[in-house]
Amino acid sequence: MEAVKSNISNDWLVIVNPNAGRRKIEKDWDEIAKLLYNAGINYERVFTKRKYHAIELSKTYIEKGYKNIIAIGGDGTMNEVVNGIFLQEKYPTTEITIGMISVGTGNDWARTYKISPDYKKAIEIIKKGKTFVQDAGLVTYDENGESKKRYFVNIAGMGYDALVAIKTNAMKEKKKGGPFAYLFNLVTGLFQYKNLNLKITIDDKLIFNGAVFSLSVGICKYNGGGIMQLPNAIPDDGIYDITLIKKTTKFRVIKNLSNMYDGSFIKMPEVETFTGKEITVTSQPKHLSLLETDGESLGHSPLYFEVIPKSVKLIVKKNF
Repeated sequence: MEAVKSNISNDWLVIVNPNAGRRKIEKDWDEIAKLLYNAGINYERVFTKRKYHAIELSKTYIEKGYKNIIAIGGDGTMNEVVNGIFLQEKYPTTEITIGMISVGTGNDWARTYKISPDYKKAIEIIKKGKTFVQDAGLVTYDENGESKKRYFVNIAGMGYDALVAIKTNAMKEKKKGGPFAYLFNLVTGLFQYKNLNLKITIDDKLIFNGAVFSLSVGICKYNGGGIMQLPNAIPDDGIYDITLIKKTTKFRVIKNLSNMYDGSFIKMPEVETFTGKEITVTSQPKHLSLLETDGESLGHSPLYFEVIPKSVKLIVKKNF
């Protein structure tokens, strides 16, 4: 049963990614719809049909007058909705409120705000309407010789992180994703990965030029299905947290795997952490460093990151 829309400016647009969670939402939509109805949430529902469709849908419906959106899917669905919000020109981004019912492979953004994977509990959080305005990231990257831009609300990964994202997304395309997909690819990818030579500049200061295992730039703490990649990140402080893992060995990565889930891996001698507002990353060869944002594989270096402070209004359970 679905609620009947009455007033666009006050009602919700519900964007559903039926492929998220190995098509779990497609199976569970009737249950979710009933819970939304019972909670008294008036909405219009749209299903995504392809990659990047949630960007188009959120932009289009905001321009029709919607100012409240519920994203039902994983981190990638949230990422697309946020990009649609930044691309629309009808309202300031902070006038659009986003809630989430999280069903995905990683669910790392939701983990930051303690949003339950239980549908009923997630809807209760939306109904309470507690909001928090976090920063957004914006990265400029290269794709097939064309410069492109992408907004993100969690973490961007380069080097090994980007390879793991590619492998995990390939599994999802084959409906083989799941809670252990990241962990599986984190281990198996070690046998095909080679360290990159990166030049990294933060706020116009060269901080590293050499061999890199991985580089993470982000707003929130978690990626890769619960890895605390940026343990000191604060989502609304107006700066990026950066974790650089320099050249290391397969044995060192496997030995410290458990430390990646509590953030203590940053104490390793080959790990350095930084903060900053603007980051430039170039590689040798020029286009070698691949990029992922919020778990979605994009293009490659050269890369330029900037922060959009306090620009995304979210419904959350836990503030900072």
